[in-house]
Amino acid sequence: MNEKILMDLIEQKRYIELKEKLSEMNEVDIAELLNPLEHHITLLIFRMLPKNVAVEVFSYFSSEHQADIINAITDKELKYILDELFFDDMIDLIEEMPANLVNKILTNSTQDERKLINQFLKYPADSAGSLMTIEYVELKKEMTVIEALKHIKAIGLSKETIYTCYVIDNNRKLEAIVSLRSLVVSDDNKSIEDIMHDDVIYVNTHDDQETVAGIFKKYGFLALPVVDMERRMTGIITVDDIMDVMEQEATEDFQRMAAMSPSEEDYLDSSVLTLAKQRIPWLLILMVGATFTGGIIAKYEDVLSAVVILTAFIPMLMDTGGNSGSQSSTLIIRGLATGEISLEDIWKVLWKEFRISLIVGITLASVNFIKNMLLDRVGFIVSLTVSCTLVVTVMVSKIVGGVLPLLAKRLKMDPAIMAGPLITTIVDTLTLMVYFKIASSLMHL
Repeated sequence: MNEKILMDLIEQKRYIELKEKLSEMNEVDIAELLNPLEHHITLLIFRMLPKNVAVEVFSYFSSEHQADIINAITDKELKYILDELFFDDMIDLIEEMPANLVNKILTNSTQDERKLINQFLKYPADSAGSLMTIEYVELKKEMTVIEALKHIKAIGLSKETIYTCYVIDNNRKLEAIVSLRSLVVSDDNKSIEDIMHDDVIYVNTHDDQETVAGIFKKYGFLALPVVDMERRMTGIITVDDIMDVMEQEATEDFQRMAAMSPSEEDYLDSSVLTLAKQRIPWLLILMVGATFTGGIIAKYEDVLSAVVILTAFIPMLMDTGGNSGSQSSTLIIRGLATGEISLEDIWKVLWKEFRISLIVGITLASVNFIKNMLLDRVGFIVSLTVSCTLVVTVMVSKIVGGVLPLLAKRLKMDPAIMAGPLITTIVDTLTLMVYFKIASSLMHL
């Protein structure tokens, strides 16, 4: 069903037919269909949904729609939604809501829930603790397989995942994991201790979300246990939550690579002033940095005056240098993000980029030399000057573009900062210095 059919059914008041069509749809698709609609229409359709479906749809709504619905529904309806929401979704909801709605949510939560919510909200924003949920299956190693399966059947519907169960001791310390598959295929009278795996991979509550994402990617987990400093089980992180993190981190990297301050707010929802504020600081830094290129040109004004044709090649040299540096930095930043490249690989990167730059630089310089001699007819010395500059520029640019993201990582900075605009500004300055030094030497100016 699309938006047009939906609006037609509402206008014709064919609500029974609308309800039937919605019941055939996936909750994610319903939320996607309702999100762009006006508030009163969304609320009308939301109230038509069966309660269990409505809760799922609510969890996929934008924060604006969630706020509108919380404002409009009764306390009884809100309590039902909060009772049925997974705990990590409730935490996400509270983090996005304004203070007055947070108070309404907390009022309709139980005392135990309020205690847990306050504990979760104290974790750093980008930590494993802020991502985890408490809806997991815990077992004791003394249980038999049949006892464990009965336990899972009794509580499974209220848990976020049952495919991996966690074995804890009396002090809640994580001892091992056991998969549902192992339970199903094992003899009923076997103990959990006989089939569990004690080589557990876990994260700490204060580990950064990027670290957690890297572990998910490396091992292909559906869920990952989270423990405190004493290895007591505190929750799990599921793959759907880490996918949101990966998208968020990728968005931040793109924004930094474009010389913008990161923001989680959608582009169309952001005000013009907010977007301008995000862009101005880096543009100011880059603008001030670009004044160095003007200073270099002024310093070698006598060289340009003697051979005016040299000016015509400045844009080409600067663009080639910037593009070469951006190519290298993009690949290295991606390699760091995916774990393909580590800080220990800096000398390998340096050696590889040197060889690449040598091949690329000589190729570009050769083509440029032939073009300058045959088409532009600027003479041998000028052609040689420009071509030599190209070789050095490409080599310097690729090495700088490859090494700077690694240095940023070493200094605990985001490598994405060392991307296009910043690399281009640095390389432009180096290119002009090289160009005029070579020109002065070859032309004896």
